[in-house]
Amino acid sequence: MAFIDNLIQLSQTPADRLPVSALQKARLSLLDWMVCGIAGKDEPVAEKMRDFARNEAGNEVASIFGGGMAPARMAALANGTISHALDFDDTHFRHVGHLSVGIFPAAFVVAEEVDASVRTMVKAFLIGAEAAIRVGIALGVGHYNRGFHQTATAGAFGATIAAGRLYELNGDELRHALGLCATRASGLRSQFGTMGKPYNAGIAASNGVECAQLAALGITSTHDGLEAHQGFLTTHADEIFVNEAWIPSPQEAFLFDENKYKLHACCHGIHAMIETLRAKRQKLGGLNEIEKITLYTNPRWLNVCDKKAPRNGLEVKFSYAWLAGMTLRGDKTGDNRAYTDTLAEDAELSAFAEKVEVLGDPGVTDLQARVEIALSDGQTINARYDLDAPQSNVFLKDRLTVKAVSTIGEKGKLIFDQFERLDIVSVRELAALIRSD
Repeated sequence: MAFIDNLIQLSQTPADRLPVSALQKARLSLLDWMVCGIAGKDEPVAEKMRDFARNEAGNEVASIFGGGMAPARMAALANGTISHALDFDDTHFRHVGHLSVGIFPAAFVVAEEVDASVRTMVKAFLIGAEAAIRVGIALGVGHYNRGFHQTATAGAFGATIAAGRLYELNGDELRHALGLCATRASGLRSQFGTMGKPYNAGIAASNGVECAQLAALGITSTHDGLEAHQGFLTTHADEIFVNEAWIPSPQEAFLFDENKYKLHACCHGIHAMIETLRAKRQKLGGLNEIEKITLYTNPRWLNVCDKKAPRNGLEVKFSYAWLAGMTLRGDKTGDNRAYTDTLAEDAELSAFAEKVEVLGDPGVTDLQARVEIALSDGQTINARYDLDAPQSNVFLKDRLTVKAVSTIGEKGKLIFDQFERLDIVSVRELAALIRSD
């Protein structure tokens, strides 16, 4: 079976066949995405996106974070961008990208437009996210290493499937939607550290809605826009892994269950190091008592989050050396408000950064960190952490609720209080929460 046929088959998964654990995690992702979007609504890029939406006339059917209504495609573009503005959203490491910010904006605005239930929307998201993961695996890390941002590229196919399911596209229409997405999907890692990075998430969501809408109108495309000669997979990666992408099959397990959530407001590649150092902080004393830190991380993170001398608060989020000092100093790494431009000029952190050596180690997975800490008294402390350690959905809900409250105050608790009500609350009720101040 061709890769695109597998995607279409996945898109048509009966609602009652979706795994319970993955569905619970998708519900958590919805609320975490809402928190990230509300937290990012006052960022400079957020106001620019709302201005952009106001300048484009059309049917005001979908809500935008921070206020206003717009056509579904435009609202998806705005909401994807705004919800990724703080880079505080979830990550799937096999997909090599962020799922919620590229797919939930598409699912949410279409559900609002067609008046679908939250339950139906979450299931559409889950299927779209699972599809995006499989596309990400097929593209492989080589796609990412060439400079493509899988949140935007693979994510656009997931957004197309989520939107297509909510628009009730049939198999032929979805095939055309995916073919259109193949010629539309885009996004580059060179945008990291700029407003262009969150815009990539908006592109994924917008492309998904647009391609589903065009297919519903009867716009056609190539029969196989992914795997065929000069299709998306074959033009965007030196080597593709279409067989590996379906192991295990969705009928056996949903890989979305491996989704990881950010509890620190920085690049996810740094989180394992932060957890490692947090566990040892009380034994280490102050920064002055540390002679050197050697961090061993997966080599792929070296050109993502090893900025030696960050120039602003956003770049601090991609700096192992700065975050090591912040963690050991006791800074609140989970508070996005801490990442100011002034922080990049912090003399103490700048001096401590000179003590941090970051080395790539292929034996360390992209979810792990290994640290050697040399103290001024001659002691050496070794520690490691693995983000892939199992965490129950109950544990995650508690930690994400704490994150929500610390990020947006009591409104964060109000949002996570909706968790048990998601089968009865309406999308329009949730939409009122993301529009309000």
